[in-house]
Amino acid sequence: QVQLVESGGGLVQAGGSLRLSCAASGLPFSSYAMGWFRQAPGKEREFVSAISRFGTNTRYADSVRGRFTISRDNAKNTVYLQMISLKPEDTAVYYCAAATNYYQNSDYTTRPGSWNYWGQGTQVTVSS
Repeated sequence: QVQLVESGGGLVQAGGSLRLSCAASGLPFSSYAMGWFRQAPGKEREFVSAISRFGTNTRYADSVRGRFTISRDNAKNTVYLQMISLKPEDTAVYYCAAATNYYQNSDYTTRPGSWNYWGQGTQVTVSS
């Protein structure tokens, strides 16, 4: 049974930082691209960042590029999202996801339907 368990969310002031973690089990971790999505109340789930199987390639949504950094540790079956300079508009539930396919330059990777497994999410709230 595949499990993706996010942690590290919380309440932070604007300009602050958080580091999200996602621990994976039940799947060959290094065979999967990993990603982060987020969903704010009343909005659709949106792509945040993704990383290829061995971390060679990464991509980011324009709204977070330069502020968020995705990384992975295949020895620990864990993917991370370091977030700095947080803004109130970053407030959302953040979801970890795993996918068998990763395309660096295709919208395919940014679509939620392209991802095979999902975590339950962790709340990030940024106060102004």
